[in-house]
Amino acid sequence: MTSDTSAPVRTVEIANVAKRYGAVEAVRDVSLAVQAGECVALVGHNGAGKTTLMKLMLGLIRPSAGRIHVLGADPAERDAEARRRIGFLPENVAFNPALTGREILRFYARLKGEPKSEVARLLGVVGLSDAADRRVGTWSKGMRQRLGIAQALLARPALMLLDEPTSGLDPALRGNLYGLMRNLARDGTTVLVSTHALSELEGVADRVVILDRGKVLANGSLGELRQLARLPIRVRVKVAERAATPAWLREEGLPFNGHHYDLVCSPDAKMALLRRAAANDGAIDDIEVAAPTLDELYAHFLERGSAR
Repeated sequence: MTSDTSAPVRTVEIANVAKRYGAVEAVRDVSLAVQAGECVALVGHNGAGKTTLMKLMLGLIRPSAGRIHVLGADPAERDAEARRRIGFLPENVAFNPALTGREILRFYARLKGEPKSEVARLLGVVGLSDAADRRVGTWSKGMRQRLGIAQALLARPALMLLDEPTSGLDPALRGNLYGLMRNLARDGTTVLVSTHALSELEGVADRVVILDRGKVLANGSLGELRQLARLPIRVRVKVAERAATPAWLREEGLPFNGHHYDLVCSPDAKMALLRRAAANDGAIDDIEVAAPTLDELYAHFLERGSAR
């Protein structure tokens, strides 16, 4: 009898997990499975339970109820090999300001049994080669954040946990980080990222988990969340000139915004609207369709969760 090698490998398995601090439930009955090579975003307001979940996955705290397996082991059991294969970036990195970036990264490399060559490579990956021999006390917050990313990348981790990783980074560096996350996932690393920057996750995260007050409100790809929410779709119809506006569009009573009309329709009515617009291709220059953004989906699920 042969084993099924086609089954996806689960890096993280969380089953009915709760974490209580006295009367406060920081995490409530959370179940979540994450496969190897997936990039999953944990989103929610402060206090939603994102950082607590990461602490549970790191084994820094134990669940009050439920079960967690990370890389096939209970993270709270101090499995040294499993811990070595986890990279973690906290929201607020703190390094000895008297040490240089190179000295700090060499220290962490020794802890993980990594060669000095990895230190030089990772300093280059995060764009810190030129500043590596300066004391980190002279660095900007963004530079220290990048050093934290390099530290998390040591030993080529199977699981990367990133807690608000774009804090202190300018737009260009945020783009570089998201590109790095996509490359890690493509190469088989599981990436879990906690962030408030929802709009930046579109095109980066394979799946989004929306949390509120310790509970999962929604879990799925952007497309799956849109299907669940059924929010209206925005359609912009651009006309060659106002006089050429089709009668059906004028009858909508919409304001003319210079060159276009903005319509809103339900997901079920989208195709009929597009067919109607396409039938007037001589009068219509272009049609733009805007699906609900992640910000809008987040607000929807949060409101729906509050109403329960």
